[in-house]
Amino acid sequence: MLSEIRIESLGAISVATAEFGRGLTVLTGETGTGKTMVVTGLHLLGGARADANRVRSGAERAVVEGRFTTADLDDKSVALLDELLDGSGAERDEDGSIIALRSVSREGPSRAYLGGRSVPAKSLSGFTAELLTLHGQNDQLRLMRPDEQRGALDRFAGVDAKLEKYRKLRDAWQTARRDFVDRSNRARELAQEADRLKFALDEIGTVDPAPGEDDSLVGEIRRLSELDALREAASGARVALAGAADDASADPTAQSASAADCLGRAKAALESTDDSTLGGLAAQLDEALTVVGDVSRELGGYLGELPSDASTLDGKLARQAELRTLTRKYAADIDGVLAWAREARERLAQLDVSEEALAGLQRRVEELALELAGAAAELSKARTQAAKRLAKEVTRELSGLAMADAEFTISVSTMPATADDPAALTLSTGARAHAGGDGVDLVEFGFAAHRGMTVLPLAKSASGGELSRVMLALEVVLATSSSRTAGTTMVFDEVDAGVGGRAAVQIGRRLARLARTRQVIVVTHLPQVAAYADIHLMVDTNGKNGASGVRRLDGDDRVNELARMLAGLGDSDTARAHARELIEAADCDRIAT
Repeated sequence: MLSEIRIESLGAISVATAEFGRGLTVLTGETGTGKTMVVTGLHLLGGARADANRVRSGAERAVVEGRFTTADLDDKSVALLDELLDGSGAERDEDGSIIALRSVSREGPSRAYLGGRSVPAKSLSGFTAELLTLHGQNDQLRLMRPDEQRGALDRFAGVDAKLEKYRKLRDAWQTARRDFVDRSNRARELAQEADRLKFALDEIGTVDPAPGEDDSLVGEIRRLSELDALREAASGARVALAGAADDASADPTAQSASAADCLGRAKAALESTDDSTLGGLAAQLDEALTVVGDVSRELGGYLGELPSDASTLDGKLARQAELRTLTRKYAADIDGVLAWAREARERLAQLDVSEEALAGLQRRVEELALELAGAAAELSKARTQAAKRLAKEVTRELSGLAMADAEFTISVSTMPATADDPAALTLSTGARAHAGGDGVDLVEFGFAAHRGMTVLPLAKSASGGELSRVMLALEVVLATSSSRTAGTTMVFDEVDAGVGGRAAVQIGRRLARLARTRQVIVVTHLPQVAAYADIHLMVDTNGKNGASGVRRLDGDDRVNELARMLAGLGDSDTARAHARELIEAADCDRIAT
């Protein structure tokens, strides 16, 4: 719930801090003092578009800061919030609360902060979606939209699981259908592509390159190109180290002058004495002899591996030419060619345009269409059944809101599919319906203010005051039927507009009932509603440049404010007596119910 809000330089408010608690909180005040700026601030915390014109004259920026607690939320909602906080790098305050902030600059863009971290405004919207439900005059207008009406019915019906099943099947159906249509329409083109891929794979398979073979060939060709020089260098080094005992043409003088012979004679000379120093040097010469012997043997192996003639070079060059044919066509190097071949084989597996493959795809589309039609039917049935119950309960609530003759209806009909509808679905009844993202149903709220009147769509039949009461009745029913919104904050901005008398008392009673399981904040101009408040906040001017602030009213201050709202005369004994009577009646009403 919302525990505190601080507003700076927003509209008529210069600096104001308001603390909220459980139950029903009302905000009252004279027209023009900035009551609705509190709601505007909450809309900003909800990620709404920032309007620079809302920045108070003379200020550079407006700032709204809200502190939220999550102790009253269910585990699912808390888990969602924690996931969002973790994803944003946001942190809870020391007391476990979460601080959200939005600043609106007069000149530049707005900025949003959550848990001490700068975040996009959209992140604030995701955060407050689990905590705040805002109802203003614009929200009442949204209630006239078909998608909002469907969403309200779905909340009451509890069809989340059915709707999720339908959406998954619809995605699979559309994917399979697009694949089938694409392959059918492009059969010749895809067949040609398949032939090209087969030819390329056959060419690569014939050459059969090994990973990194092109790089290794470069070194081998370089070696073969310098074969005589390499043989001469290796042979000369070997003779110098170990002599030429295995070479019949070797010079006997060179044989006696080999490094191994010289080191052997030096070692023997040192070992012929008993001197320890010379003995140590002899040991070092022994290690040198070992190294000379190892190098000599490796040189022998190297010479043995060298080709005996230059024909090997021709073979390597021919192989390099084959590899270059592939790298010119498919990739920059052989490793790239092999990667291209892997991707080509995968693509080829998807290009089966044979009659058998197309028939298999068509069967898959038909199977998914049957499953989707079944899921759509389940969803429609649940909505139709829930629509009757919801309409009945909202009508009963309207009766309690001084609209005893009103009738509220909900119709659920099938969206027809057009002739060229890409999402046309054949239902079990044989009808062709448009399979939208939320089902095949059209949901429409109907309303008649008095018996005998024709029930018309809500958008055509309800006045402003009637629409306010319809929305309140709907929210009361939805809140009572669902535990998902328990612990959240509901904000109503002049939901009682165009209402008075007995209906105003009933609105106060309904709001108080809502506030039993959630926090409710109401901006009102009706004393009958304000009398039901658990917390009464007043927005008024503090005398400094016409700026407004927020203060909590208790005792006589609250009585005086209700008297002002009743008669505009806070000093009237009669008005104050009437105000006390309203408060006492509201208290008794809450105890009784």
